[in-house]
Amino acid sequence: MKRIIIHEEYCIGCGLCEVHCIVKHSRTGKIIRAFKEERDQIVPGVQVERDGYESFALQCRHCDDAVCIEACMTGAMHRDPETGAVLCDTDRCVGCWMCIMVCPAGAIQQGADGTVASKCDACTDEEIPVCVANCPNEALVLEDEE
Repeated sequence: MKRIIIHEEYCIGCGLCEVHCIVKHSRTGKIIRAFKEERDQIVPGVQVERDGYESFALQCRHCDDAVCIEACMTGAMHRDPETGAVLCDTDRCVGCWMCIMVCPAGAIQQGADGTVASKCDACTDEEIPVCVANCPNEALVLEDEE
């Protein structure tokens, strides 16, 4: 499986990964409309954490041994059989937050409405995830894992 790898030494905290994630998951796909009309309805799958001059793009690692899948009582957290990505079926999520509690990366969060979990879906419908494709310093890269 290809995974998004973060090279924090190249991350400048610009937040373009968050911006493009929001636009990708918006209804319109247009940057201005996504931010003016939909921003409160979308939680980006990647979160840039900043501390002074240091920054880090945090997102789901799509772990081989994904404890969030094991902890999910409804089966909402599941692995896509085709891509290997760990996904959340929001129709099945009941908001128990067990996935949030057990995620070792801290990459799962409450969705915008506070009722279901939200996480990176690795843009499985794209050849290259939008966060990777739009990272100006190549801090986020897509690599084959051996």
